[in-house]
Amino acid sequence: MPSKVYVPAYPAGDFRAMPALGGGFALLKWVTSFPGNPELGLPTVTGLVLVSDASNGMPVAVLDAGSVTALRTGAAAVLAAETLGREDAETAAVIGAGVNGRATARTFVARGRSVSIWDVDLDRAETVAVELGAEVAESRDIALAADLVVTVTPGHEVLFPAGSLRAGQHVSLMGADGPGKAEIAVEELTRVRVFCDDVDQSSRNLIPEARVRVFADDWEQASHNGDLAHAVAAGAITRDDVTHLGDVLAGQAPGRQSPDDITIFDSTGLAIQDLAIALAAMEKADELNLQTIDF
Repeated sequence: MPSKVYVPAYPAGDFRAMPALGGGFALLKWVTSFPGNPELGLPTVTGLVLVSDASNGMPVAVLDAGSVTALRTGAAAVLAAETLGREDAETAAVIGAGVNGRATARTFVARGRSVSIWDVDLDRAETVAVELGAEVAESRDIALAADLVVTVTPGHEVLFPAGSLRAGQHVSLMGADGPGKAEIAVEELTRVRVFCDDVDQSSRNLIPEARVRVFADDWEQASHNGDLAHAVAAGAITRDDVTHLGDVLAGQAPGRQSPDDITIFDSTGLAIQDLAIALAAMEKADELNLQTIDF
């Protein structure tokens, strides 16, 4: 799986080419990110996913890139939260109720976890909450204080400034997947001690043993186009400071090591995960009554 290729069309947006090979198939996702599109009545993310037989190169499927991306984003965000979050985590929140935020909340619900949703558009948050049987967070600050937080925003505003994360929290950062985007401050990615509010939020206590542990889906992508890119450019984080989530899942690296650890997952989206989603859809083509054609 080579790193995705960005074709910038700034300031409007960008195009991305994402190839992968696995399971006897090859995939190419040609996908866009144009944040201003909703104001024009158009989707932010659009494009095509092409799947070919790896034994002979023949095309076997064409899928909607927006749908595949949403399913993959929700799955990756919740997988990271379940893998890296505290075992006794009680609250979960999703910041952003767009297509990918909706998919993330839906995945939490499908896993049997209650989730609250916050969005700058309250009507949109309420619509998604009713659709999924979730709750609308009372405020952004309350949502950001959940035990498990997933941010799925355009990435133009830092949601976690220095010193904002609580001991024991997990955050999946899904929105800052391109140049210039950020959902967390560099200082918050690199601090080793955390001030956190106690239960009644009446005082602040220093928790010396709490430290930030940073994880990524892919170092090459995240260090160039994710939230990590800003910390790398500042010389505050190196490859040795970041663990691949896949290594944790494979038992090759530790995940959370203390209930007080703060775990941060920086995701830029992997084509190999898109391929897994595409293959799952293909397996259910008959059940889902998907349109098929002969090439």
